[in-house]
Amino acid sequence: MEIDQQQQMTKQTVRALVQRSHRGPKDLTLTTDRRRPTPGAGEYLVRVAAAGINFADVMQTYGTYEGGPQAPYVAGFEAAGEIVGAGPDVETPLSPGTHVVGVGSGAFAQYMTMPAAGVLPVPAGWSDAQTLGLVLNWATALAALKPLGEIKPGEVVLVHAAAGGVGQAAVRLAHHYGARVIATASPAKHSTVKALGAEEVLDRTRPDLAAEITRLTGGVDLTLESVGQATFKTSLSVTKPFAGRVVVFGAASGDAVLTTHDLVFTHHVQIKGLHIGALALHQPSLYQSLLIEIEALIAQGVYPPGTPQLHPLADGPAVLQQLEAGQTHGKHALDPWR
Repeated sequence: MEIDQQQQMTKQTVRALVQRSHRGPKDLTLTTDRRRPTPGAGEYLVRVAAAGINFADVMQTYGTYEGGPQAPYVAGFEAAGEIVGAGPDVETPLSPGTHVVGVGSGAFAQYMTMPAAGVLPVPAGWSDAQTLGLVLNWATALAALKPLGEIKPGEVVLVHAAAGGVGQAAVRLAHHYGARVIATASPAKHSTVKALGAEEVLDRTRPDLAAEITRLTGGVDLTLESVGQATFKTSLSVTKPFAGRVVVFGAASGDAVLTTHDLVFTHHVQIKGLHIGALALHQPSLYQSLLIEIEALIAQGVYPPGTPQLHPLADGPAVLQQLEAGQTHGKHALDPWR
């Protein structure tokens, strides 16, 4: 009986990365005795195969992500894995054993819960890890380019942080939709970004960045801004007056300040804010249309299986610190089972 109880306890506890403070990713701690979550109404219980790492995870470790969890908490929010259970009130539930990708709380763990309404089945022939980015990176890039950015063939699109998860998707998509793509990334990542369809890739730290972009383009039609303070002034100055659009979906280098005086007298551009979670909440039909279009892009071969760099769960703190320092490229993920 005692052995049975110990086995049952083992089944009910999971390995997880717990954020203990708001002092950054250095305070993420690997634990082995976290209680396995129970799915609530409208939720699935998912056995996590791979958990995606995003800059929002870095922000959450400092307590600066709007609406994010307060320490202590199990970190991570994007994952792919196998449905092993469901709570009540799940409409048209997927069968146990179905592999899905989605978001929820506590993704850096062996098990997590996900709102059923936001999950998508893993495409046929893809591994769980290869789908990471679908509901976040690719949906963000597509929303920034099409419904918000109103991209048109022949336009010039500027993509900052183009070697990151959203950036790479944005370069691929902008090129697919017939735009001329100018990108910024650190020099070591230029070849990667060019291979995705960028015509020119520039180092965002060069002092003449704005002048060089203007020389190359004569003015940008659409700018995708996720860096913030370090590039925001450049983004505003190189985007065409009145007809030009700037879609802001991040601030990795810190917040930038823009006043009404700036908009009236200096920067005559259309500025649009994007948070894919808020879009899904407030415009669910629009969000669903994005996912439908992504499925079509997969079928067309425009969106290939992802190639995330998969790390053991214990390496999470180090990988988040590298992401914070701008030392990563592409998608990174954690395997909670190793």
